[in-house]
Amino acid sequence: MATSDPDARNSQGRPADAGPMKQTEPASGAPGRAGAGAKRAPWPAVVRHHPVVLAQQAQRAQHFQLRVADLITTYAGSMNFVYLHILLFAVWMLFIERSPWPTLTLIVSLEAIFLSTFVMIGQNRQAAFQQAKADHDFTEQELELKTNTELTREIDRLTTELHSRLLARRRSVNPPGSSPGQS
Repeated sequence: MATSDPDARNSQGRPADAGPMKQTEPASGAPGRAGAGAKRAPWPAVVRHHPVVLAQQAQRAQHFQLRVADLITTYAGSMNFVYLHILLFAVWMLFIERSPWPTLTLIVSLEAIFLSTFVMIGQNRQAAFQQAKADHDFTEQELELKTNTELTREIDRLTTELHSRLLARRRSVNPPGSSPGQS
């Protein structure tokens, strides 16, 4: 089993061994830019994704309905969604209807039904993701445990063999009945 130097860097100054996880640049702005007084990192920040995350992203990208659900839940969970509703409800109550409550209540109730459905879709997705990640982690930990057990047994075997050789050598240099100080 070959090991690499954890402090080794590649030609761009980043860690040489990124492991099995995919590396991507962060989504926010230009990498490595900071305020005037802030210290800059020697290389841009790197986001490492778990293999299960990458597999789930690939799977979800293949299904149109899942992409739409993701877009809706992403927007519904933003402050822009809140601001839009404040604006729409204010316009509705002030300018559109004299008595807005029955129609507005119906619209808000229907919207709550749909949004709760999207929340449940998101919860189901999160549960499936957590299960896939747990399965992946369990498999990796089992493999690591097996490898560590094999290495420990090999170390024990080599240590026992080395000890036996040292005892045999000592016996050949100092046969029984002679004292170690005599020549």
